[in-house]
Amino acid sequence: MDTPRIIDGKAVAAAVLDECRAEAAALKERGITPGLAVVLVGSDPASKVYVGSKVRTCGELGIHSEKIELPAETTQDELLDVVRRLNNDPAIHGILVQSPPPAHIDEEAIVRAIDPRKDVDGFHPENVAKLALEDPTGFVPCTPAGCMKLLEVSGIQTNGAEAVVIGRSMIVGKPMALLLVAKNSNATVTIAHSRSKDLPAICRRADILVAAVGRPDMVKADWVKPGAVVIDVGINRVEDTSKKSGYRLTGDVDYADVAPKCAAITPVPGGVGPMTIAMLMKNTLQAARQLG
Repeated sequence: MDTPRIIDGKAVAAAVLDECRAEAAALKERGITPGLAVVLVGSDPASKVYVGSKVRTCGELGIHSEKIELPAETTQDELLDVVRRLNNDPAIHGILVQSPPPAHIDEEAIVRAIDPRKDVDGFHPENVAKLALEDPTGFVPCTPAGCMKLLEVSGIQTNGAEAVVIGRSMIVGKPMALLLVAKNSNATVTIAHSRSKDLPAICRRADILVAAVGRPDMVKADWVKPGAVVIDVGINRVEDTSKKSGYRLTGDVDYADVAPKCAAITPVPGGVGPMTIAMLMKNTLQAARQLG
């Protein structure tokens, strides 16, 4: 197959954001102004870009946002105090602490301190349990939720499909597998990772292959079954002296090598990436609805 369908994440994200804009306006008519707080500890350049993009998107949709930037030397207790204040702030419906925090911060303890009703990242144990139980009142992590939306909008059949997820993180891999195996998806799911025996052979079984490992261009054409659908979650910076920035963005999939074998594939950039912020906005509106 030499003409794969390119799954346009920018277009799908734009449609999701249009729905969010309309919902934010409807909530405001009911006297509810949705609010999202984004907390950034330190000055990691990539994190600053992500936080800026989230705050800017809130402004475009009519969602109230609070950006809290803390110095890198902020202590665990100081950060927990900020989280507790936001938990008790009725103007804030969603709380996000940008990952990764500095090394001295226990990220798991911070996640557990967030009110699960405001955990729009979907990482709190209560929301992880709700995802496993298929309870719609929980929050689904934004990146895997975005991947599912891309499959849905693209008309890709998950029912009965064999799906392979490369990666087992709580941010993408595990929740992605739970979404694919859920009753409304009905895929047969394998979670693979760096320790899996004969990883290429496992991947070749997949009708739907989701790559979420953070290794540039790892998935090659001989890992992919002809006619498979490939969702590339990876966003990696690779040194490239021909670029003004000094780097280029690439996924976990060797796009040029793999694309000709696929029925459909997400590009990097412009595939899964735009969906993450769109689904964060969707989760924030769900929180506002549920908290009232």
